[in-house]
Amino acid sequence: MIIANLILAIANILNLILSLFVWLIIIRALISWFNPDPYNALFQLLYRITEPVLSIVRNAMPNLAGVDISPIVVLLAVEFLKSFLIKSLVELAYTF
Repeated sequence: MIIANLILAIANILNLILSLFVWLIIIRALISWFNPDPYNALFQLLYRITEPVLSIVRNAMPNLAGVDISPIVVLLAVEFLKSFLIKSLVELAYTF
């Protein structure tokens, strides 16, 4: 019972973190349309949180005529993780 509750708590925290990351990616993509001030502290924080993941995807993908689709790829990957990993953890918790 304690192990099941621990696994459920981990699943809930991971779900919250992944959901927050989705919103940060969406906000960054929307802000990029408006040429943000690179010295803005909020934008710098958003950049530091999202850029490590986006740069990995950007470097792994071919150049598509200057269009950056890395946020879309990251969003799809995060949604996959949410549907696979979180549900697997919840099912694992219910087996205890």
